[in-house]
Amino acid sequence: MEPFGSDPPAAREANALDTTGSLFDPVALLHALDQRVPGYYADVDRGLLVYPACKRSVGDVQADVRSIWEHTRIEAARYIMAVPQRDFALLTHPERQAEMFDVFLRQKLHEDTVVEFTEVPTADLTIAIVAGLNWLNQCAYSAGVDPSKCTGTLRNFRKVAVVARQWWSLEGSGDRCHKMLTEGGRPPLMLYLVWSEYTRLSKEVAVAATYGSSLERAAEAARDRFVKELPERPDEMRAALAASAETFARLHLAVEPAELPL
Repeated sequence: MEPFGSDPPAAREANALDTTGSLFDPVALLHALDQRVPGYYADVDRGLLVYPACKRSVGDVQADVRSIWEHTRIEAARYIMAVPQRDFALLTHPERQAEMFDVFLRQKLHEDTVVEFTEVPTADLTIAIVAGLNWLNQCAYSAGVDPSKCTGTLRNFRKVAVVARQWWSLEGSGDRCHKMLTEGGRPPLMLYLVWSEYTRLSKEVAVAATYGSSLERAAEAARDRFVKELPERPDEMRAALAASAETFARLHLAVEPAELPL
């Protein structure tokens, strides 16, 4: 069985994990993850990276916010890529969405990250999606993320899934989906919704792991530090404050790790 449905354009596959703009190709994303997940865990197994990424500290390899964001998201996605029967059309094909959402919404909420697959594709993908969300909750707790930003993750995602299932139940949803994809839109495909939530939560984890607090508090602490340390060097202080403000503004606006500098 072809696990992804069709071969994506090569130009998209190269940057598939950067899903900004209108070129987010779900098939290309799955192809990229099929390469990135084993590559990442090979580096972990060789001792090249501290694992999980949320436990990295100053002096560790790839302990910057961009790397922790990207790697935490890969850690969550690994469950999907581990599903034995890779019927990923359930995540990407309009004709399969109602089936996928129905099974997902019947899943009881739990906090497990240890998975036991059933060899039933819809059930196994549901198990994997939930395990990824639970993994991100554990990382958020470990990194010290503000609980208000990650409490009720599963319940909130289930609410999103309920609305998406209603969208797919409407007559003509398949045609609308194809039209939206053609125009660069984001129909409520399961993969879009899962990847978006993994991305959002991974960013919160990366910020807390890197700065030890929320983005707002980190920016405030940086301002206070420069004002305190450079009162007699006003030009240097202004330059430091401007650079710090730019860094935190860019991080605040970023929706993908690739938007941040290396």
